[in-house]
Amino acid sequence: QVRLVESGGGLVQPGGSLKLSCAASGTSGTIFSIWPMAWSRRAPGKQRELVATITGGRTTTYADSVKGRFTISRDNAKKMVYLQMNSLKTEDTAVYYCNDARPSNLRPWGQGTQVTVSS
Repeated sequence: QVRLVESGGGLVQPGGSLKLSCAASGTSGTIFSIWPMAWSRRAPGKQRELVATITGGRTTTYADSVKGRFTISRDNAKKMVYLQMNSLKTEDTAVYYCNDARPSNLRPWGQGTQVTVSS
């Protein structure tokens, strides 16, 4: 069974940076390499928000709220997906999750990683 484990969250001041990692297991690198992957987030009291996606060919998309500040990337050999977050704002505070970008192909959700932006 596919398992996704997010890490890298923490407490950071506004304007700071964090790099999140997502490790996939239970599948081969070859199969993982063709999955479009996504980072989403859920802030307290709000619905899950799609933050960024990346295809197997490394085409990326971003939510308007993070465009120019966040960068999604992947290492297929390591079965990893990353989210580099720069110029963080208080409104970026949320639990961040990675998963397959296709709603019809969602894998079991991981525990997520908490990002708190506060002075």
